[in-house]
Amino acid sequence: MVQNNKQPKNTKVGIIGAGPGGLTSAMILSTKGYDVTVIEKADQVGGRSAPLKVGDFNFDTGPTFLMMKHVLDEIFESCDRNSTDYLKFQLIDPMYQLTFQDFKVQMSSDKEKMAGEIDRVFPGNEEGLEKFYSRERKRYEKIIKNLYKDYSSITSFLSPKLLAALPSFFLGGSIFDNLGNYFEEEKLRVCFTFQSKYLGMSPWECPAAFTMIPFVEHEFGIYHVMGGLNQISKAMAKVVKEENGKVITGQKVDKIITSGKSVTGVQIDDGKIMDFDKVIVNADFAYAMTNLFDSGVIKKYSPKKLENKKFSCSTFMMYLGVDKQYDAPHHNIVFADDYRKNIKEIQEGILSEDFSFYVQNASVTDDTLAPKGKSTVYILVPVPNNNSRIDWEAKETVFKEKILDHVEKQTPMKDIRDHIEVEKTITPKQWEQDYNVYIGATFNLSHNLSQMLYFRPHNRFNELKNMYLVGGGTHPGSGLPTIYISGIVTADLISKK
Repeated sequence: MVQNNKQPKNTKVGIIGAGPGGLTSAMILSTKGYDVTVIEKADQVGGRSAPLKVGDFNFDTGPTFLMMKHVLDEIFESCDRNSTDYLKFQLIDPMYQLTFQDFKVQMSSDKEKMAGEIDRVFPGNEEGLEKFYSRERKRYEKIIKNLYKDYSSITSFLSPKLLAALPSFFLGGSIFDNLGNYFEEEKLRVCFTFQSKYLGMSPWECPAAFTMIPFVEHEFGIYHVMGGLNQISKAMAKVVKEENGKVITGQKVDKIITSGKSVTGVQIDDGKIMDFDKVIVNADFAYAMTNLFDSGVIKKYSPKKLENKKFSCSTFMMYLGVDKQYDAPHHNIVFADDYRKNIKEIQEGILSEDFSFYVQNASVTDDTLAPKGKSTVYILVPVPNNNSRIDWEAKETVFKEKILDHVEKQTPMKDIRDHIEVEKTITPKQWEQDYNVYIGATFNLSHNLSQMLYFRPHNRFNELKNMYLVGGGTHPGSGLPTIYISGIVTADLISKK
């Protein structure tokens, strides 16, 4: 779906931020001959997908698994390259282990294994699995083509192909309701719907169309990249440089320069102005709207109007380097005893006593991340974003100890406190202050129906000429595969124009 005609251009394209979306556009455009410059404030590429080194231990800052690997493969192919020449992929099976108060489930992309696991834990529900695959595959095939389209105008939104797919987008009901068409057991439905939390929504509210997410995990599997998913951004930057594009790190963009209703370039933190014909914004969307323009330039997404938008939860992160290895799956998710209450409290800005959490034990797969005999342990807890006004400076230490209590009680890591060599935390406050994530909402704008497709910020920014968006805050949304697709859509908009 990427336009791969190579026609040298004199057009100068500036890209603010070397995250996955910006690097996707940079790869494609530089391969087509555009004069591309990527400007990144950190001293390394990746944005929230950058590597994080703590002592001798190596972590991913954010995303830890890759789904829809074929999207990434397609990007490299469009640049006349093979992703496996740059990256080493490892299919993870089981994909993850889900732990409830009274049982565990290992979720697998192997259909026979998955049916057997459902029969073991939820006998009588396994027949619904084939129906899930069959129906959701048809729905996926209708939806996926439309995610690669631009919805920067009402005409594109009302295209015949999208109109034909609208029943798949707007099914009615929630993802939890839709899973009821396949499985009777409530906790089995939770096994297929927990991802909605990262879209900023409850499974009981998230639109049914997002059943596509568990489907693609089960249909295509999930992958680890050896060295961490941060290696993807490094590989993308390498391709950009191979195509004579420039990737500048350690340089912060202070302002986007406008003349009338057109963007003409950027001003970096040393006062220098860099002129561009096109500017792609890969900074956090709401941060860019509120910080990178002179007052009054942005109307539709002014600070006051952004306050009325719905944003995702935040995350409390712990990165632990431990002096032993644990016999635990690569990906582990532990549910709160009252999962629905936990999600409701997150939405209401309450820090739950009983919370769900995710633990990555990547060293069981990848021995490059830690010294021999040691391992990395990555812990993520969904928590309210900073609209909650939680005082994280006061809460951080106590909450960290509660997390370790839960990990020791509910995972095989019963003695983790005794084996921590190094540690680092990132609180919602730090996401906002150190990573420029608006209100610490790590998964960006929520994905309710009023913030999808045409109703999400457009890849071609409507308020200003020559400005484009990529990343989780624009179409098609958050999550690595869709962020990559945003980069494809934006690159195609520029090259077609």
